[in-house]
Amino acid sequence: MLLVPDAVRVACWLNAWLSAREGADAVISGVDARTGRTEFEGPWTDGPVPTALFLGELRRLGVRRASSALPVPGDPLGLGGPAAFNAEVVDVGEAVLLHEPELGMVPVRSGRLVSWHVVPARPPSYLPTVGDADRALRAELLEAANRLAALDVATWRPEVADLLTTLRGESGDVVGAPYASARSARLTEDALRAAQIVSLARADDGGAVSAFEASQRVEALRPLERAARAALVATSSSLDGR
Repeated sequence: MLLVPDAVRVACWLNAWLSAREGADAVISGVDARTGRTEFEGPWTDGPVPTALFLGELRRLGVRRASSALPVPGDPLGLGGPAAFNAEVVDVGEAVLLHEPELGMVPVRSGRLVSWHVVPARPPSYLPTVGDADRALRAELLEAANRLAALDVATWRPEVADLLTTLRGESGDVVGAPYASARSARLTEDALRAAQIVSLARADDGGAVSAFEASQRVEALRPLERAARAALVATSSSLDGR
């Protein structure tokens, strides 16, 4: 079972609501499913509101689309500004952007409560399409396989080699969000597995006996890690799955 990041999951459910692919009951259950309680608080509310009331606010505010952001330092993927908002999201690692009006949602967690703070923020001027992200991830998987083979990954991380050989198999392991197309669901699964590859290959298990070898490993996987994040942003931000 592969679990998507909260920002990806919530953006998917909100887009399913905005495009009328899912009804209110399903969206409320989907948004709230992973946590004990989910709430939203913005400048138009007197305090936190539950998901059911937040969906009504989306309609009232004229929101047309939701997109996810999965930035890391030096790569503000999915963000448009302002700088203070971007810095906060980079620290948190994820956010959801609401298009028309320009709003951003940052998760704040306390136990099983997830409170999404909604503030003015600009969506990015560019978001990867599902098709472009799919092709980019495929290309980076091939390149990563070659780079990791050169680093003899199979010797110190055989499970990484196994994951590389099983990618592009049957979909169905991704849970928690309604994707706009079968291609989006499959790409999400591949992106999550690619992220697993990066995490496992970067782990210090004694395989990298020097700082130089550890640096080689990080550099070899940096493009794949970025492609995986871009794929998750693309699949969760698309209204039609293309």
